Amino acid sequence: MPSAVSVQQWQLPRGIDPGALDAVPLPLPLKALLFRRGLTEPDQVHALLSDSPLPKPDGHFPELDKAVQRLHQACLTAESVAICGDYDADGMTSTALLLRTLRTLGAEPQAAIPSRMADGYGLNCSMVNELHADGVRLIVTVDNGVAAHEALSRAEDLGIEVVLTDHHTLPKTRPKALALIHPATTPEHSPYRGLAGVGLAYVVARELAERMRQPAAIASARDLFCIGTVADMAPLTGANRTLLREGLLHLHRSNCPGVRALQQLAGLGDRPLRADDIGFQLAPRINAVGRIGDPQLVVDLLTADDQNSAIELGRQCDSLNRQRRELCDAIEAEALALLESDRDPLPPFLLLAQGHWHHGVIGIVAARLMERFQRPTALLAADGDGLMRASVRAPEGFAVDKALDHCTALLERHGGHPAAGGFTVKAEHVHRLHEELNGLAQSWIQTRGEGILVAPEALLSLSAINHDLWSALLSLEPFGIGHPAPLFWSRGCKVISQRLLRGGHLKLTLGQGDCEREAIAWRWQQTQPLPAIVDVAYRISLNRWQGEAKLQLEIQALREHHACLDLHRGLGVYRCTSPDDATVEIENPSGERLSGLINRNGVFETEDSRAGHPYVADLIRDACIGLGLLP
Repeated sequence: MPSAVSVQQWQLPRGIDPGALDAVPLPLPLKALLFRRGLTEPDQVHALLSDSPLPKPDGHFPELDKAVQRLHQACLTAESVAICGDYDADGMTSTALLLRTLRTLGAEPQAAIPSRMADGYGLNCSMVNELHADGVRLIVTVDNGVAAHEALSRAEDLGIEVVLTDHHTLPKTRPKALALIHPATTPEHSPYRGLAGVGLAYVVARELAERMRQPAAIASARDLFCIGTVADMAPLTGANRTLLREGLLHLHRSNCPGVRALQQLAGLGDRPLRADDIGFQLAPRINAVGRIGDPQLVVDLLTADDQNSAIELGRQCDSLNRQRRELCDAIEAEALALLESDRDPLPPFLLLAQGHWHHGVIGIVAARLMERFQRPTALLAADGDGLMRASVRAPEGFAVDKALDHCTALLERHGGHPAAGGFTVKAEHVHRLHEELNGLAQSWIQTRGEGILVAPEALLSLSAINHDLWSALLSLEPFGIGHPAPLFWSRGCKVISQRLLRGGHLKLTLGQGDCEREAIAWRWQQTQPLPAIVDVAYRISLNRWQGEAKLQLEIQALREHHACLDLHRGLGVYRCTSPDDATVEIENPSGERLSGLINRNGVFETEDSRAGHPYVADLIRDACIGLGLLP
């Protein structure tokens, strides 16, 4: 079977101005990584640590007042309102948020979420016709709608007004709607630019509750905002960051029975929650329902008023999540068997098709294969009438949306963004499509190179990983898209013990001097023995087990340690060594040497005049970072 990619390209972090963030009360490694992320002024870091109040949204969304006015009227007259959501966590939490709010404020809302298997994504004409027959004259879309041209035209023909809230790419022609609430309609630098569907629903609900002077109507709205925002991997900047930081303080004490039920079933206890708790514990239980079950189950759970009912509905979500995991594991095993049966080398673009695969989970398996083999990956399942429907995932740098645009002539429909997408194709065109995608992927690989790019942001000694550092890390949370959890690295760690756990995870004990730290490598794919001394790239987490909490390293990459560092510049290789903890020696391709010392202020000192040349200064800086003498 083709092996998982083991080649690694380690990219050194760039140098920093050691005095730029002196006034910031954080450990030096954290100041270094924030500087490298572009926060080069103390005021920028202070803004990250303590969010400024958000501006009023009505000054940022041009049609928000029109939307709120229409919904206000619906609440005053107990009007029937349809909330058309999506079957992912963002869409389902958005739907539940507006259902709870509008019901409290006097309207008669109902959910209208399409089936992933029967209807596909978003508002459609059939739904509009059925809602009209039920007497609905106002539809609010959440997390969908901007591309539903036919359905919106049909609603206009039938006299149904539509308040459209969506964060997907706007078409060139404005969608037909009474009001459009979309991040792209806000000013260029608006903090509301990164809102997901549930964020837009929250903005609408909050403005409506304020207008009607009933703040209690959105008592649980912030909790649903937190879950949907993290689950949809929205950028955790701007309004998302501000609202999430506030919301996480209270989420564990939610007054929404459904949210409490999910936390109880996930075993999260009564402690304050982190974004990771949502991403790894709550969101999967919600997303699983939309993938292989009826999304109405999640809506019922998140709008339940009775705790016992919520627990029962939560158990059903839990059961579907276990089924989802089993289904993913089975499809992944089958996909790996297909790759093993092919004697040819691994293609640049992995494309695998089986008619019986489940549409709802092939995206998850495509992501697993992409991570394992570092190749763009598409998994296809039958879609009836000779068609195949696919989910695509790709490593950073390969643009899925552009690749599919290039193949438009072979596709029935397609969409997505750089990291992920989907398409529908006639079965007879699959082979030609694979040839086209292989050509695009091969060009990308030739430019990028094989293997995994490892780009740690700051150096740590194992002894520096303590609860003081952890407390400082927590002050930078929440982490997510746009503000990821820091990737640290440590140099020259001894592998004291290693043990393979059930599920293919590797448990390690690493040592550096007198200090030892536990580490875990999830879904470890390598089969060769580990070197005795390694460099490791990792994230830091808190492992809670049997009532005890311990800091652990979550290994992202690992390589054999070498005392010498080779810096490649053009066609030349510069060999760098550090005989002790302060001395740096660099030998150029001609055998000439330059040496110096790192003083206690982190400044390189030498009497060699060549060190003043910008090219040589860059070499010295990279050597010091690569040898572990600078953070």
